[in-house]
Amino acid sequence: MLHKNLIAGEWVGTSASLNVNPSNTNEVVGEFASATAEETKAAIAAAKAAFPSWSRSPILERHAILKRTSEELMVRKDELGSLLAREEGKTLPEAIGETVRAAQVFEFFAGEALRLSGEALPSTRPGVGIEITREPVGVVGIITPWNFPIAIPAWKVAPALCYGNTVVFKPADLVPGSAWSLVDILHRAGLPAGVLNLVMGRGSVVGQTMLDSPDINAITFTGSVGTGKRVALASVEHNRKFQLEMGGKNPFVVLDDADLAVAVEAAANSSFFSTGQRCTASSRLIVTEGIHDAFVSALTERLKTFVVDDAMKPGTHIGPVVDESQLKQDIDYISLGKAEGARLAFGGDRLERETPGFFLQPALFTEANNQMRICREEIFGPVAAVIRVKDYDEALAVANDTNFGLSSGIATTSLKHATHFKRNSEAGMVMVNLPTAGVDFHVPFGGRKGSSYGPREQGRYAAEFYTSVKIAYTSA
Repeated sequence: MLHKNLIAGEWVGTSASLNVNPSNTNEVVGEFASATAEETKAAIAAAKAAFPSWSRSPILERHAILKRTSEELMVRKDELGSLLAREEGKTLPEAIGETVRAAQVFEFFAGEALRLSGEALPSTRPGVGIEITREPVGVVGIITPWNFPIAIPAWKVAPALCYGNTVVFKPADLVPGSAWSLVDILHRAGLPAGVLNLVMGRGSVVGQTMLDSPDINAITFTGSVGTGKRVALASVEHNRKFQLEMGGKNPFVVLDDADLAVAVEAAANSSFFSTGQRCTASSRLIVTEGIHDAFVSALTERLKTFVVDDAMKPGTHIGPVVDESQLKQDIDYISLGKAEGARLAFGGDRLERETPGFFLQPALFTEANNQMRICREEIFGPVAAVIRVKDYDEALAVANDTNFGLSSGIATTSLKHATHFKRNSEAGMVMVNLPTAGVDFHVPFGGRKGSSYGPREQGRYAAEFYTSVKIAYTSA
């Protein structure tokens, strides 16, 4: 079956690409249409034509559509989680959890549709009233990555629709299945034609056409730093709003006073779960001298217990890397780390399993320093480096010595150090005795420096991007 693009309420497309299971490259997950530049332009035109009506649609209609979407996602969480695990390589429990997260996001924004609000203020001039309201920005282009193929589309599409925008949605070409399923659910939930348009395919064709279009009023992007810069430049040229979530080189600090078991579990989760393919993963483990050796020993023992195998198998802790290109990048960085003088304390080997796939043993480096490329560049795989420091002050300085600033964490039993770290960590999100990856759906998400640009995503803060403020003055 060819899964087609959705344009102006119709499923269209002929040319196709195959989606392969990274746990078993002999298995084709599905066949998906690849949009042409002309089809992408048609999707943009459809969204533009649908905007006047949808932007003034009753809030109860928006609520009902988003609510029905949430409900179907929950009912089908096992089925959709299985699809996600097969196309991205995330373990089945993680994939089901991600599908549940998407459902929760849609449920939250279904509620937000009924809570649209503004302000009424008195003027400094007698007899004049002031109203401050929020209005949708127009046609929103959505470009999402492969590592969270249903959750990230959910937390972009749901607020866009909630606030009355129309959408042109391009998912990552590695993982079209989850995106197609989400759009199919929304389409059947009652969205009018043209409100949501799905254009799958290559970034060089679909993404570039979106960037070049003067009819897209805002673009929200999650992906690489390089592509994010291209989105920014193109958006400035068209004077459009843009929102960027890009890379991370997140630190996890372990102090001498930390609970060792808590520190090890948080570090293992942060660095290696989801095969390390999370922008919030901590690939720099910054450990003070007094606990360093015990931490490295305990973390190494913990890594020995991880099962790397088919994402669908019960008992698998870490699934495959998403594809051959990403696997090569991971292995190249492991070779680079050894060449730079870091010690490979555990793992780093490509693994063979029952089926052909992109399996990589988690890699842990020690004797690293913060000037090494493995400690400065985002690897986006199950690779972490331990950096030894003498005390908290040095740990904080090393943690902040990065071009990124998405997430950071600290393991400590000291209220003093925890409080200071929360205030002085140069990251958008700070975790205390918790993994750096793992956030709630109802609160804002985003970072600083080279990690993020523009208003925060998720929660009520999403309104900052998906709406514009209007001020109206009225004389009595």
